[in-house]
Amino acid sequence: MKLFPLLSLLTLAFSLTEGAIVCYYGSWAVYRQGDGKFDVEDIDPTICTHIIFGFAGVDSSTYRIKVLDPYNELCENWGKCAFDRFTNLKSKNVYLKALLAVGGWNEGSAKYSTMAADPAKRQAFTESSIEMLKAHNFDGLDLDWEYPTLRGGNPEDYVNFVTLLSELKVALQAEGLLLTVAVAAGKPTADAAYDIPGMVPHVDLINVMSYDFHGAWDPYTHHQSPLYAHPLDTGENLYFNLDYAVNYWLSRGAPKEKLVPGIPLFGRCWGLDSDTETGYYAPASRPGNPGPYTNSPGFWGYNEICEAQMSQSWTVVNDPAMHEPYTYYLPNGRLWCSYEDVNSVAIKAQYARDLGLAGCMVWSVETDDFKAKCHTRTFELINTIVEVFSGGTFTKPPTSPPGSTVTQDPDATTPVYTPRPTPPPSTHCSVPGINPDEQDCTHYYICSEDVDGQYIEYEQVCPPDTLFNPVAKICDWPDSVCHLEGNHCPNDCPSFL
Repeated sequence: MKLFPLLSLLTLAFSLTEGAIVCYYGSWAVYRQGDGKFDVEDIDPTICTHIIFGFAGVDSSTYRIKVLDPYNELCENWGKCAFDRFTNLKSKNVYLKALLAVGGWNEGSAKYSTMAADPAKRQAFTESSIEMLKAHNFDGLDLDWEYPTLRGGNPEDYVNFVTLLSELKVALQAEGLLLTVAVAAGKPTADAAYDIPGMVPHVDLINVMSYDFHGAWDPYTHHQSPLYAHPLDTGENLYFNLDYAVNYWLSRGAPKEKLVPGIPLFGRCWGLDSDTETGYYAPASRPGNPGPYTNSPGFWGYNEICEAQMSQSWTVVNDPAMHEPYTYYLPNGRLWCSYEDVNSVAIKAQYARDLGLAGCMVWSVETDDFKAKCHTRTFELINTIVEVFSGGTFTKPPTSPPGSTVTQDPDATTPVYTPRPTPPPSTHCSVPGINPDEQDCTHYYICSEDVDGQYIEYEQVCPPDTLFNPVAKICDWPDSVCHLEGNHCPNDCPSFL
């Protein structure tokens, strides 16, 4: 058995930047029409440290890994050899690592649950995965089980997922292969799905899917990937932002050097219910009309949005309370989309770099401006992230694309690129992770150390009619908190008792 230093693989891959730039590729983009068609050779292998091919699946009868699109991905029977062409991109960048993702939303959870629960099925999956990776010169496996214990899974998945990762790690490491995971960012899902301390030793990178926090499944507009909570957010919506997700994973034991927050290269879109309510939390009871390339209701690639803004009079709004834009075009079914632009991805990348995280991940390369129809270079959003992590100079783009306008109403402001400010020294943090507010049990703090070892605190507000439980470290019913030994909330409990 040969053992390879996996850390050296990661170090080499990061050497072009000061962090990982993990780029997912949705292989079905090869079937899109016109300027939306995107094949393997359209990937720029010089701007990513890791490229991940999405997706392989699991056979529900044998529990071996399986190819989902043999014609596109294999060479047999006059196929298009996409797997081999994908890994051959490494010939253009000696530092590049090419991984194969298994899973994804459409694969569901049930068969992964069944596989993870049975030693023989886990072995079949592990051995067949290594066979496939080596046959096509992949550098590792990215496990994207969405999600353990949920969507047809079982409560035992919480433990079995760690067992699966442990066995995969041993087998893959023996072959010099990487193991990464794509994980949920939303607290309710992550609470149910992941034993984070148990997972951490077995994976090389943790790709946090910090997007799709909101979408047309909500009956109101919101940003799908906010950096921070919106001032109107309450309840679970307070959890649905990148900052909360990152600090959630850090507070539960994920090390900074493995944590990779995701930045979407697409927008989530709604059809507004009226012409007059066009901001955050505007009533919107249906998905937005589909984009011309992706043709999926409620979803537009960045390339689709920016091209539309070039040719039509879209309104672009930069809410002063947020770090991301939204845009709308009423003639197209009152279409309203929250998305990322050059400025917002720079801010998110700077946030990740300031915290000393492993890097940034993007979903996905084929919806960036890969034909440079909106900008002067291809892959403008990914290149902006690379610039931030390379310590280069970020060039602020024009305020809005030709054809669109940035609204000047009182709720908007011109986008400004500013690195995340360094917070003052913490007054509430005594240990990393979750810390109580000794004076106000309606609040608590998530605490993490910056690169200098100084605590950074992130104030969190419990939902209405709850108090922070310092024992369970959750927002809990007042009756539970106020009857704990120790009189933890003397300023709050009298009003509830």
